[in-house]
Amino acid sequence: MATAPDGTLPQWDLSAVFPAPGSRQFAAASEELGAALVRLTALYDQHDVRAGPPHPPSTDDVGAFEEVLDATNAFAADARTLTAYLSAFVSTDASDDRSAGLLSQLQAELAGYQRLAKRFEGWIATLGAGALTAASPAAADHAYPLWRAAEAATHQMSEAEEGLYADLALTGGSAWNRLHGDLTAGLTADVTWPGGRAETLPITVVRGLATHADAHVRQAAHEAELVAWERAAVPLAAALNAIKGEANTVNRRRGWVSPLEPALWANGVDRQALDAMHEAATASFPDFRRYLRTKAALLGRDQGLPWWDLLAPVGLAGRGDDVVTWRGAVGAVEQAFTGYSAPLASLVRRAVDERWIDAEPRAGKRGGAFCMGIRDDESRVLLNFDGSWNSVQTLAHELGHAYHNTALGQRTALQRQLPMALAETASIFCETLMVAEGLRNASGSERLALLETDLSGACQVVVDIHSRFLFESAVFERRARQTLGVPELCGLMTEAQAQTYGDGLDPATYHAYMWAVKPHYYATAFYNWPYTFGLLFGIGLYARYTADPDRFRAGYDDLLSATGLASAAELAGRFGIDIRSVGFWTESLDVIRGRITEFVRLAEREAVGVGEARGVGEARGVGEAGGADGGART
Repeated sequence: MATAPDGTLPQWDLSAVFPAPGSRQFAAASEELGAALVRLTALYDQHDVRAGPPHPPSTDDVGAFEEVLDATNAFAADARTLTAYLSAFVSTDASDDRSAGLLSQLQAELAGYQRLAKRFEGWIATLGAGALTAASPAAADHAYPLWRAAEAATHQMSEAEEGLYADLALTGGSAWNRLHGDLTAGLTADVTWPGGRAETLPITVVRGLATHADAHVRQAAHEAELVAWERAAVPLAAALNAIKGEANTVNRRRGWVSPLEPALWANGVDRQALDAMHEAATASFPDFRRYLRTKAALLGRDQGLPWWDLLAPVGLAGRGDDVVTWRGAVGAVEQAFTGYSAPLASLVRRAVDERWIDAEPRAGKRGGAFCMGIRDDESRVLLNFDGSWNSVQTLAHELGHAYHNTALGQRTALQRQLPMALAETASIFCETLMVAEGLRNASGSERLALLETDLSGACQVVVDIHSRFLFESAVFERRARQTLGVPELCGLMTEAQAQTYGDGLDPATYHAYMWAVKPHYYATAFYNWPYTFGLLFGIGLYARYTADPDRFRAGYDDLLSATGLASAAELAGRFGIDIRSVGFWTESLDVIRGRITEFVRLAEREAVGVGEARGVGEARGVGEAGGADGGART
C-alpha cells in the first residue's frame, strides 16, 4: 500500500443537500416524503391502479395515467435523494447509529412504495403499454420503462403476496444484507509483520496492502485477512444462506425458471448475449494465465503466482517509485479526460470543487468504491485511495459513473432506471481513456507498470468475475436443496477459482473466503457479470471512438442519456455492435490479448525486480491509511 503524501485526503460534503441527518431541514423533508407516500397511495386507490382484466385505455384512463406517472416520478426522485443522503453517512461510518436508524426507518416506509410499484406494473399490463404510448405523449416518452413494467407484471405474485413480501423483506434479505455491511465495516485483522511486530488494522486497510511494494507485507496482510474472514464466516454464511434461500423461493413463486433469469431481465440482456460473452471470456483464460505466469516470474516466484501477489506492482511501481499524490491522481484523470472532451474534463473539477468525493480510508468506512446519484445530475463518489495507479484507475472509473449521472440529469425517475450492464458503460470507457493516455508516452519500466495495472484489473473483471458467476450459480443450485456450511461455501469458491485461474495461480493460495469478502452476493443476485459486459462493451465503444472520434462524440452523450430507454442490444446497435455475436466480445478481448503479449515481451526484455527497498519497519503508511478493495470496482 502506498499513501498519498500530500496531506489529508478529501471527505465528501453533504451539507448542500441537508445540514445534517438530525437537522430540522432533513426532518421536514422526511416528514414530507411520508405525507407524499400517503397522497400517492390515495391517488393509486382513486384510479384503481392495480392489475385487472385487460382493456384499451379510455380517455379517462389516459388522464389518470399521466397524473399517476407525474406523482410517481416525483416521489421516486425525492425518495432517492433521502436514501442516498443517509446511505452516504452509513457507508462512511459504521458507528453512526443515528443515520443507520433513520435509514432503517426510511426503508421500512418505502416498503409501501414497493407495493405501489407492483400495482403500477399490473396496471400498465392491464391498459397495454403500446396502447398507452400511442395515446399519450408522456407515455411515449416512457415507452421502454412501460413495456418493461408490463412484462414484469407477468412475473408477479398476487397483490397481497407482493405486499407481504415487501414487508417481510425488511426483516429478511434486507436485514441480512445490512448484517454483512455492518459486520464487515467493523471487521479488523491482526497483522504480524516480519520481525514480529503485531498490529490490528481495519479490514479495508489490510486488503489495501495487496498493492504494497513489499512482498512480505503483502503476504502478512493476506494471511491476517484470511484469519479475520474465518472469524466472521459463521454469521456471514447464515446471511448468504438466508438471502439465496429467499431469492429461490420468491423467484419460483414469480414464475422464473432459474435465479439467473430475473438478473438477465433486470439488465436488459438476453441469454444469447450472455452466453456469447461467456464463451469468448472462457476462451481468453489461457491468455490471462500466461500473463499471470509471466508476472510470477517477474516477482521471482517459481511455484506460481500466490493470491497475495495478484495486485502486486511491477516495474517502477514494484520499486515503490510511483506513489501518486491525491493532487497527482486528480490531475492525471483530468488530463486523460481532456483528451476526449471539455465537458468530461470539467466534471473532474466540479466533483473536486463541490466536494463529491470521499477518498480517505478509515475505520468504520466500507471498503471498495462506488458512485451514487444523489439528486438531479449530482453524485457522490466513495473511494479508498491508496496512492497506487490502481486507485487512480478507480477514480477515473467512478467519475465515469458521475458523468453518466450528468447525462441522466434531466431524465425522470422511471427513465433513469439503468440496467447494471449499461450502467458500467461510461465508467469503463473512462478507464479505457486513462489506459490509452498512460500508454501513449510511456516506455520501459513505466510502460510495464501501466500495462500491469490495466491487466490486473482486466483479470479481475474477466477471470475473477467468472469465478464468482460459477460460484453463485452453484450456491443457488445447492441452496434449493439444503443450507450450505462454511466448509462447503469455501470449497465451492476454490473450485470456481480453479476453473478460471487454473495454473495461473498457485492453487495452495486460492482465496476460499472470497464469498465473505464481496458484498454483492448479499445484495443483488448475479451482480458481477455486468462488469465483464461493461469492460468489453467499453473497449468496443473505444474502438468506435478511435475509428471516427467526431461521429462518436456526437452520439455518445445521447447513448448515456438513453441507457434506461432501450435494451442493451438496441443501444449497442446504434454503434454497429452485435452483442449476441461471439465475434464482438472476441474483438474486445483481442485488445487485451495484445496488451498481454506486450507485457510478456517487456517482461522478458527487462530485468525488473519487485521493490524490497524498504524494510517493514519503514513501510510507508502501514497502519495509517488503507487502500481500495482489491478489484474495488467489482
